[in-house]
Amino acid sequence: MSEAETQEQENPHAKVVLQAARAMTKASLLVTPPAVIVCIALFSILNGLPGFLGSLVGGVLALLASLSTLGLMRFSAGQDPMFVMVIALGGYVVKVVLLFAALTLLKGVTALHPMSLGITMIVAILLAAAAEFAAFRKTKIPTIIPS
Repeated sequence: MSEAETQEQENPHAKVVLQAARAMTKASLLVTPPAVIVCIALFSILNGLPGFLGSLVGGVLALLASLSTLGLMRFSAGQDPMFVMVIALGGYVVKVVLLFAALTLLKGVTALHPMSLGITMIVAILLAAAAEFAAFRKTKIPTIIPS
């Protein structure tokens, strides 16, 4: 029995978080990679090799950022709900700092077309967020509404 299955049996909250994470990961991976491929093709045509490389790097960074959030959901699923929020917010801060650092380091690389990198990242991150949101809304999650 895997660790995730053990968590599901011990903690009902874990089951819900893992269910949401699975749906969100599936939706994100269904939508985002094709969009990144379209951006890579478009910027390769428009800007040549620098456009290809910029778009490729931007797509990889955006996909890693998106999947890291979903990975944190899976990692923290068995924890207390308040701790899950701490991990989510802390993970968000760390992700933003790491993306800022990566982009700062890539700023002077002339082999990358900066606009291709930026637009690809924006497209990928926004599409991943929209797909994750839509999947979360469709996921049947039990809620208690106090009267």
